[in-house]
Amino acid sequence: MLAQVISGALIGIDAYPVEVEVDIAQGLPQFSTVGLPEGAVKESKDRVKSAIKNSGYDFPARRITINLAPADIRKDGAAFDLPIAVGLLCATGVVNAENLKNFILLGELSLDGRIKPVRGVLPIAVSARNWGDRALLLPADNAEEGAIVAGPAVFAVRDLGEAVALINGERQFSPYRSSPPAADVPPATDGEDFAEVRGQEHVKRALEVAAAGGHNVLLSGPPGSGKTMLARRLPTILPELSFEEALETTKIHSVAGLLSQQHALVRKRPFQSPHHTISDAGLIGGGSYPRPGDVSKAHNGILFLDEFPEFKKNILEMLRQPLEDGQVSISRAALSLTYPANFMLVAAMNPCPCGYFGDPQHDCVCTPAMIQRYRSRLSGPLLDRIDLHIEVPRVPHRDLADIAPAESSASIRQRVNRARGVQRERLLNFGLHANAQMQTRHINRFCRVDSAGEQLLAQVTDRLGLSARSYTRILKLARTIADLAGMGRIERQHLAEAIQYRGLDRKV
Repeated sequence: MLAQVISGALIGIDAYPVEVEVDIAQGLPQFSTVGLPEGAVKESKDRVKSAIKNSGYDFPARRITINLAPADIRKDGAAFDLPIAVGLLCATGVVNAENLKNFILLGELSLDGRIKPVRGVLPIAVSARNWGDRALLLPADNAEEGAIVAGPAVFAVRDLGEAVALINGERQFSPYRSSPPAADVPPATDGEDFAEVRGQEHVKRALEVAAAGGHNVLLSGPPGSGKTMLARRLPTILPELSFEEALETTKIHSVAGLLSQQHALVRKRPFQSPHHTISDAGLIGGGSYPRPGDVSKAHNGILFLDEFPEFKKNILEMLRQPLEDGQVSISRAALSLTYPANFMLVAAMNPCPCGYFGDPQHDCVCTPAMIQRYRSRLSGPLLDRIDLHIEVPRVPHRDLADIAPAESSASIRQRVNRARGVQRERLLNFGLHANAQMQTRHINRFCRVDSAGEQLLAQVTDRLGLSARSYTRILKLARTIADLAGMGRIERQHLAEAIQYRGLDRKV
């Protein structure tokens, strides 16, 4: 007796169909799974056996062979529990084989037959549109996630008995309808607002420029100057996620198992803030079967690295590829995966080991050699990839005591949205949406400067010994500043402001 069930599995954030073949033959009772199953898949035999018995069905005491095709790709996770159980019931005549061909099954089984949620449902739902005219049969807790995209019909079931009744047509089930996303409602900001920040007007301006162009930022200042506070409020002035961006971000969070049942679609830009003791696999991604790291979880959002020089040097150097390419490639002996990682890097650091270099209120006890050694933890190539180097001084008492309301995040976001709109229109034909993504050919076309600007750039480049990458970063920053000002061309004052944001290009 042979049965075939269609399911799905993940490679990176993409999905592929898996054919679950169930064969029941004469012989001593045995349950074997082939097709490169990982640990959770191998253990499914015990969950499936108990779930079938506790749901009131007979488990065949024969030789059972499960094949997961294609057999040359490793299968991971517990999502094959439901397809295997239904396949066994189909092979014993309980489930209608013809009706079963119309469904794609996913779900983890508990011992009493309940169907538990699994990760990666959204990528499978997106890919299932190309797998023929089949409906998705999903755990009830995953139904909202599977119905986000306009794809196959989604049916939600809570236990094995409901799944059998649905496939056999014994009960009427209506396809699950997703609640429409509130695309026009700005995402929640957890009550954080730039209006709460006292003083630091030049830093707020720098963060506005960074948000308007999608630029990376490094904040440097003494302890307690407000670096972390400012960084955590940066998401409140970023443009809202488009539906396409939200869908791509949600796919990553679905693969990582981070989606909540209440919010199947990520509507808020991610803000990842790992501790400086994080491993390379935790930050970049990896493992024996690679999973997305924090740089991918921050896709379309912000990766905030506090105490920047305290991260291991080899981990910081791993940021070079995602900062330059917007993606991470992870290679293992069995496979290679690419995860998107287009994020804004926001880093914070002290100016020296003691933290008080340049602070008029405290004496710095560090020697120039100590300061240079501390800053040398950040390599030149890494600093070149950070567009804005901002000094965050201590806030004076008069600013702390000022009770006048500061400019709100909503007001700043309006200017950022206008500048982003100009950039999207300019870069539409190139598939880009922010100035930070421009390459050399785009810079040569859209970042031209007049003779006065060229003279200023020549003086600065020779005096500071800027690299070619720093030079292009200044041009992209100047383009963003001109966009915020509503100017069609880059002028000298825009270049001057952009140069001000390259503080670490100067020697100690």
